[in-house]
Amino acid sequence: MAAAATTTGLEAPEPMPSYAQMLQRSWASALAAARGCGDCGWGLARRGLAEHAHLAAPELLLAALCALGWTALRSAATARLFRPLAKRCRLQPRDAARLPESAWKLLFYLGCWSYCAYLLLGTRYPFFHDPPSVFYDWRSGMAVPWDIAAAYLLQGSFYCHSIYATVYMDTWRKDSVVMLVHHVVTLVLIASSYAFRYHNVGLLVFFLHDVSDVQLEFTKLNIYFKARGGTYHRLHGLVANLGCLSFCFCWFWFRLYWFPLKVLYATCHSSLRSVPDIPYYFFFNTLLLILTVMNIYWFLYIVAFAAKVLTGQMRELEDLREYDTLEAQTTKPCKAEKPLRNGLVKDKLF
Repeated sequence: MAAAATTTGLEAPEPMPSYAQMLQRSWASALAAARGCGDCGWGLARRGLAEHAHLAAPELLLAALCALGWTALRSAATARLFRPLAKRCRLQPRDAARLPESAWKLLFYLGCWSYCAYLLLGTRYPFFHDPPSVFYDWRSGMAVPWDIAAAYLLQGSFYCHSIYATVYMDTWRKDSVVMLVHHVVTLVLIASSYAFRYHNVGLLVFFLHDVSDVQLEFTKLNIYFKARGGTYHRLHGLVANLGCLSFCFCWFWFRLYWFPLKVLYATCHSSLRSVPDIPYYFFFNTLLLILTVMNIYWFLYIVAFAAKVLTGQMRELEDLREYDTLEAQTTKPCKAEKPLRNGLVKDKLF
């Protein structure tokens, strides 16, 4: 996986379209692609997989080993760092049980998002400012630049770990099934986009999604710390409230505004202009649309949360993901949660 120069083309970057332009052009391109696909079917899919998918066994093995490494590292960090920190800060028992999950995710997403932000905003890659350039000079089996390959290894192995962690390590919540679907779809997208050399698109997707996860976990940690020691800490409460507002804004701006207008427009419309016979066009766009639907699904939780705050149904900001009492009681708890089952568990939004 050697580093390779990225060509941005001689033309000026294409202006970002409006929602109406994105929908109109993407729909027209998809219809034209469907009409022009005379031999679409399993035969074409098998040929495309054989001719254009490039994913070596050592790369899969390395990703699997890294996934095991993430799981071991999280277990060690929980036992040696996160739980002692919760005990030292005298967090409430329920908050202490949840701190390791949020702290772990915050560290990972902050590191990965910072790295992707550096690649997109601090290097030669023009993909953020010129999304159609993700398909310039695309070739089947082209070399993946080592810096983008490193981002793919981190993200792919982490989502392998996350599928296991959602079931066996994280607190089970009302949206955990949707979270599992999200992790599976994301992992398939990561693996297939790397194999088909759509890694430039993947880098842009990482950047647009991880920033809201950083703010979500940071806000949750401040919620846990605001009642430490049995007293209310105004600074953590203020930071949690500001973080919630920032999280809501960034979720909409990055995932529901920039993601469709930058990523979906590039994959649905611009891809066919650069590579008319681009392989697995409908497969990748279907997965990206599923990801968009899940982003809208979670945004509905955000809207419901804002409505509760504005109407006075919630007097203070609590956890940012809904915790369902009945599901929590019927699901096998992690070790950190077992002492908490006899306590009062309230339903919380987000």
